[in-house]
Amino acid sequence: MTEGTIARLTDKGFGFIKYEGGEKDLFFHSNELQGVEYSDLREGDRVSFEIGQSDKGPNATNVSKVA
Repeated sequence: MTEGTIARLTDKGFGFIKYEGGEKDLFFHSNELQGVEYSDLREGDRVSFEIGQSDKGPNATNVSKVA
């Protein structure tokens, strides 16, 4: 698992994660959250995730908040 920080959240149920070694922020959708509700996330929260691949490029999967 990789760790990063929530860089930006939208009101449409998706956001972006900044992580070390990433050229640009990684997209994630609320469907990929594990053990946390989208409404409980805040920009700056630490999260762990896996990097997956979609039709539009890399994205974060299995996203969970780091305590």
